[in-house]
Amino acid sequence: MARPKKSIIEYRDYNLPSHFPVLLLTGEHWRISDIPSGRLHIHNCLEIGFCESDSGTMEFEDTAYPFHAGDVTVVSCDIPHTTYSTTGSTSKWSYLFVNLADLLYPLFLGTDIQNIDLLSFSEHHLSLIMSREEYPIIYSLIIRIIDEMKQKEDGYELSVRGLFLALATNLMRITSAIKNRGNDQPKNALVIAPALNYVRYHYMDDFQMEYLAALCGLSPTHFRRLFSSVMHTSPLEHLNSIRIRKAADLLRMTEDSVVNISERVGFHSVSSFNRHFSEIMNTTPREWRHQMSILKDQSILKYNGWMYAELLKRKN
Repeated sequence: MARPKKSIIEYRDYNLPSHFPVLLLTGEHWRISDIPSGRLHIHNCLEIGFCESDSGTMEFEDTAYPFHAGDVTVVSCDIPHTTYSTTGSTSKWSYLFVNLADLLYPLFLGTDIQNIDLLSFSEHHLSLIMSREEYPIIYSLIIRIIDEMKQKEDGYELSVRGLFLALATNLMRITSAIKNRGNDQPKNALVIAPALNYVRYHYMDDFQMEYLAALCGLSPTHFRRLFSSVMHTSPLEHLNSIRIRKAADLLRMTEDSVVNISERVGFHSVSSFNRHFSEIMNTTPREWRHQMSILKDQSILKYNGWMYAELLKRKN
């Protein structure tokens, strides 16, 4: 008996400038065909779309939603999706691809725990279609960002960062019903902020907890005690939690081996990785991949971004 044919997911890898990680795709040729591609796709960063004309359908893994002119779409990197226009039309779009965490990081240097949380909320599981009428602020912010990116007048990078900060704040509020968030910053949070910030960007490196204490200007004992009172976990447990969450994403989004992933996130022993993964995720890495991976029973095609409009690709 022949094996069932695997469906295909495209992975679109956008090369964003490190100093200003935003890419704008816009213009008359950015139109979407009315012919469904038959493939879902994911990408390596947050995708924000603005439908300028016509209407159509956006499909996710098991659901489909209509879109119309004036709608703004927001899709995280781990959400498989595809878009096609209403029969007989070719909807016109502008797209922003952005690494939100890296773009906003210079504005406050991670000195506020709530802001650190703000940077990461859009990285996973976000899929929104927002109309101009229901979300006028979102619409206005997107229009201004696109205009700034087009005109590139003096100071436009700073303006775009500020607009994205306002956008991120509004998106976080919109999705707050999905993810419960506390309103009060823990006491003494600013003191341990340098350690939290370092772990966020260096979780895969090999360093001692004493180094984090030094970053905060504290003795190791005082640092551990203060960190635990603020975060309700020890510094080492926090580091391991960050590493395991990153590993869970890699298990879901890639076909890398468990051994390779454990090394990528900073574990020197696969047995230690498996033990911590099971403690935090309540399942083994392989079982997690089996249950959650979007690559299960599918094949992956990798592209260097969507640099040509779908309609033009079909004509070639």
